[in-house]
Amino acid sequence: MAIFFEEAIKKDISLKKLASTYLLFGEDSFLKKTYCDKLIDLAYDGDPFFNLQKFESDCDLQDVYNAVEQLPMMADSKCVCITDYDFEHAKSSDFERLCEIIESSHDECVLILRFDFIEVDAKRSAKAKKLIGSVEKSGGKPVRLDHKKSQELTKVVCDAATKRGAKMDTATARYLIEVCGNDLSILKNEIETLALFVKGGEITKSDIDNVSVKSIDESIFDLAKNIFSANTSSSFDMLDSLFFMRVEPVVILYALSSAFLDLYRVFAAKKSGKSIQYVADTFGYGNRSFTLDKYPPLLSRVDADKFYLCFEALRNADKALKSTGAEARAVLEQLIVKLIYIIVKGESIDKNSMSDYR
Repeated sequence: MAIFFEEAIKKDISLKKLASTYLLFGEDSFLKKTYCDKLIDLAYDGDPFFNLQKFESDCDLQDVYNAVEQLPMMADSKCVCITDYDFEHAKSSDFERLCEIIESSHDECVLILRFDFIEVDAKRSAKAKKLIGSVEKSGGKPVRLDHKKSQELTKVVCDAATKRGAKMDTATARYLIEVCGNDLSILKNEIETLALFVKGGEITKSDIDNVSVKSIDESIFDLAKNIFSANTSSSFDMLDSLFFMRVEPVVILYALSSAFLDLYRVFAAKKSGKSIQYVADTFGYGNRSFTLDKYPPLLSRVDADKFYLCFEALRNADKALKSTGAEARAVLEQLIVKLIYIIVKGESIDKNSMSDYR
């Protein structure tokens, strides 16, 4: 099963030689939209009313079949694009019909399947694997478009700032990625705002702190950092910010638990003489590997026993949120206090189960 990446689709577009079918999936919504639009522009001739048909998730597959089979009107080629068809939850007959449509696509029509919100994971899903196989049978290309790697993304950010009349060095670009995340659509919006803010000057880390909206991951890291620094007031301020951003309590707890897991992995690697890159490679951090670089300074106050107690507190808070009917904010506030107590004292604040959450 062959999976293609960004370079393959860029080459097809530059040569103006398109495959019969493209399946666009992966992490980066900006790249998927960008390349989908470029493919569409190249794929059809003549009047878009006749030669460009777009379908959404609730489409009738018979309409899709008719569109694919219909010859282009007074032109050499046409395009049919389907966005986020939920193949995973479709009836078996509908899924088989979709695969038949893909495999029967012909030279006069370019069929594009774009998945922004539906996951395509051939390792875990038999349907996804078969869908990709159908694209291959048609002579098409399944193209995975994930977030760019840190070094490449830094260059993209710097270039984007330059195009908007501003300056940004690589260290600042990397900081912007850490603060706002690695989604290109979000980063481009932030660069637009920052370029207007500095009015053609140089964008600094201070500008980013004052203007840019932090990603949830970065906000959660700040919360974890304040907890590990035993800074109770700043921890509660960060929790206030997350609630102001309308982040669901269960998402906050999940992300905080993930941050503690990241910290523990770095801690364990350090104890066994392994590098941060080893952690990134072993646990498949991929484009997120740069986030691990921030963790070592936080580990001076913890040991394995403290981590065990922290994970126990996180697990109990998860039970409280999901099963006891406790007020979510109270659960998270008490969790912060308990985690800080463990970091400082090396012991749990209480031995009772969940009675204090009720």
